[in-house]
Amino acid sequence: MVALGKRLLVEGCGTAWVVFIGCGSIVLNAGAVQQGYGVLEVPLAFGLALVTASYAFGTISGAHFNPAVTIGFTVAQRFPVRDLLPYIAAQILGAIAAAALLAYVASGRPGFELAASEFAANGFGDHSPADYQLHSALVVELALSFAFVMASLMMACRRRSRPIAPLVAGACLTIVYMVSIPVTNGSINPARSTGQALFVGDWALDQLWLFWAAPLLGGVVAGALFSFLRGKSGRDTASPTHEQGKVA
Repeated sequence: MVALGKRLLVEGCGTAWVVFIGCGSIVLNAGAVQQGYGVLEVPLAFGLALVTASYAFGTISGAHFNPAVTIGFTVAQRFPVRDLLPYIAAQILGAIAAAALLAYVASGRPGFELAASEFAANGFGDHSPADYQLHSALVVELALSFAFVMASLMMACRRRSRPIAPLVAGACLTIVYMVSIPVTNGSINPARSTGQALFVGDWALDQLWLFWAAPLLGGVVAGALFSFLRGKSGRDTASPTHEQGKVA
């Protein structure tokens, strides 16, 4: 088994990679996204970032990179409860580091003002890209988080599928963002939402509760349903793609 400290470092780095690439595709191409050119580019950026990080780090930490995934695996009894909070803390710190780096890079564009920019933060109502209200945002985030975590769990329990599990997870995340970006700017990941909200402040922090509550609830429901359908695993595993601590 890989030491917890190494797994936490990898979880933080992997989360930072996914957040920087995904949110960077929005923030650093703001003009193109506003003109509709980011319809496919942004979801693909998130999906490919997850694929590359999962292949790079999956055998070390399990490649969760998302508190909803971690809590889903914990509820499904495929991840140790003692590591739940450390993993979530590492993911949040990684997302904050990515947001800080992104803010620094974006500040190099003439006319960029962080206070006036939505900075790829998640929101609903007046801060939804297409003006969707609270109930729509809640349903979308809950349903898609459930689907994403459930897909991760189903791939994890099939040994023969593990070599392609990162590809499936990345494809699933791409599809999820295609649907959720017009509604909430795409969260499905409380760490991703937290990093951006801390830099935007104001309304983003006021609405952040939804982007914790809905994804975590979706993860809990997915974990409970998986546990009901499959029964107890018999051993804990950290990974939606590989066994915990297994070295390639």
